Amino acid sequence: MAKTSVASPKFRKKVQRDDTLLSNFQLTHAVEEIMKHVHLDRTWDIPYLAGYSVDGKTVYIDRHLPRTYRSHGRTVRVDPFLILHESVEKSLVDHLHIHYQHAHQIALRAERAAVAAAKLSWRPYNQFMLKFIKDAAHEKLRRVPPNLHLKPYWDEKDTVLIRAMQKAIHAEHLAKKK
Repeated sequence: MAKTSVASPKFRKKVQRDDTLLSNFQLTHAVEEIMKHVHLDRTWDIPYLAGYSVDGKTVYIDRHLPRTYRSHGRTVRVDPFLILHESVEKSLVDHLHIHYQHAHQIALRAERAAVAAAKLSWRPYNQFMLKFIKDAAHEKLRRVPPNLHLKPYWDEKDTVLIRAMQKAIHAEHLAKKK
């Protein structure tokens, strides 16, 4: 059996384009693949719009965040971008042990690239998201999932928010016992 070397014409024909260039198709496809492996739950109060479960199998998006927004006459679904962000962030924190804030910055850039791949402008998307971000000062957290990964909040040393989240988790637990 003959080996195909890197220099062979067959190999060169197969790799004709520069794979270092950003490919909208590839990025969109990657987001679709990630969405197949993650369960989405929009029934909880999630500070800073989105988070993930301790095991990473569930991405939580705040129940008050609309599923879509309008941009230049288009209705745009926001879930895929947030799922990408949370999945990238969780992978970097858990598997590469990158500090949350660094992982968040990388995930934010992946999210921004996915928004661009969808032929959307970042600014209107980001402005839409900023309107819905909540922390302990903005809204009383009533429903927080018991398996929400709190490491990002601990890394940010947001103790006021962590206490509010733990209180909501405890109240939810007590309500289920009744």
